Amino acid sequence: MPAPGLKRFASADSPGVAVIGGGIAGLAAATLLAERGARVTLYEQEESLGGRLAGWRTRLADGGEVTMSRGFHAFFRQYYNLRGLLRRTDPALDRLQQLPDYPLRHSGGLTDSFARVPRTPPFSALGFVALSPTFGWRDLAAMDARAALPLLDVRVPEVYERFDSVSATHFLERVRFPEAAHHLAFEVFSRSFFADPRELSAAELLLMFHIYFLGSSEGLLFDVPTAPFPQALWDPLGAYLQRLGTHIRAGTPVRAVHPCDAGGVEVRTDIAVDRHDAAVLALDAGALRGLVAASPGLGTAAWRDDVACLRTAPRFLVSRLWLDRPVRADRAAFLGTSGYDGLDNVSVLERYEDEAARWSARSGGSVVELHAYAVPEGARPEAVQSRLVERLHQVYPETRRARIVDARHEWRSDCPLFPVGTYARRPTVSTPHPQVTLAGDAIRCDLPVALMERAATTGFLAANALLAGWGVQGQTLWTVPRAGRSPVLRALGTLGTR
Repeated sequence: MPAPGLKRFASADSPGVAVIGGGIAGLAAATLLAERGARVTLYEQEESLGGRLAGWRTRLADGGEVTMSRGFHAFFRQYYNLRGLLRRTDPALDRLQQLPDYPLRHSGGLTDSFARVPRTPPFSALGFVALSPTFGWRDLAAMDARAALPLLDVRVPEVYERFDSVSATHFLERVRFPEAAHHLAFEVFSRSFFADPRELSAAELLLMFHIYFLGSSEGLLFDVPTAPFPQALWDPLGAYLQRLGTHIRAGTPVRAVHPCDAGGVEVRTDIAVDRHDAAVLALDAGALRGLVAASPGLGTAAWRDDVACLRTAPRFLVSRLWLDRPVRADRAAFLGTSGYDGLDNVSVLERYEDEAARWSARSGGSVVELHAYAVPEGARPEAVQSRLVERLHQVYPETRRARIVDARHEWRSDCPLFPVGTYARRPTVSTPHPQVTLAGDAIRCDLPVALMERAATTGFLAANALLAGWGVQGQTLWTVPRAGRSPVLRALGTLGTR
């Protein structure tokens, strides 16, 4: 719950706040501050909003103009705060639609589905095991039940105290999960962090299990935007912010931030030095490291060291292919894959996105997107791109006959990495300066949230912290419970610590 206070600023007393970063975290912070009457300036280095979910126009070889982005994102039903942000311009969330299933296929031939899995815990986890072809009775008998008990009693933030010193891979090996189940169920979670599970903190893996299986009743089904990200999400939200008086400065990278002795902060860009009463730094890990390094007056030495220690996940590839013929009609809109030599998932965009559907209807082809996460250092981009297409042919054999009308390959490395043993050093929303807060999915948050929801939640928390200092009410936030919902399972889970 936010601190009590005034419902909003009186117009004569409204402070000026710089929000640096126009991704989910920055948009959440800017929205709440502007709704409470603050004078918000939103700085974004790119020309469009959305951060890692931004989009841009590109012209294909056939002359058509389409929107390119950095790839598929699943909007899970547990993203309560992100959905609250989107409801500002889409109250019924009509611009999102549910995909009927989330199939997961291993190269060995086994396929899992979440469509028939119960959503109510603990039946969600039990139902997945019972319905999954990857769990046989012999596999279950071979598992170390005592080592698996902590899955039943995930508590936040205590899970970090217990398991941040262990890798996700080490935890799974200790539990002795079946190899196929390891890939299909749990590696999918670690890959969501764009990370190799051998490096990822087991605490993050257990947190994901809690969020999706035993801490909520929404399950693992999710929604996707019915149009490209700008049209469905960010253009409407940007217009909403402007109606609230927000000054959006797209294409304006911030070079440094300096707290002023008399209060407030200076924000330095290539063309000006702007004075504000406060600032929210809503940046990815690499950009935050760079900004703090270029701002010598910001923070204490210990805090600056913690920011400098933030890690970025290995690079990943998003390949989008426009094919001259369709994939089979029964192919899923989204397919998670494992064991396919680096291919992590396949999306068929015309199944859910209106722009891709129009291109498909006009051309008779399909728009297919391939993802490869945690690409090994030193791998040649052209070789990886070619290998993904070869794996597509293996997963969907009918694509072997398709000609690629055009392709776009996006290589990025700007997602946070949560290595073993780093939780205690992650910077929090609060900083040594009361007038400066942090937000983003790299920021420590002692709530059961992850990925896009962590970005939205920390954005609102950063705004709440500033508003509380000015005696103005913030926003109530919602999460899945901090501990498992079943007292019986929690009691069993504690046995794993003895």
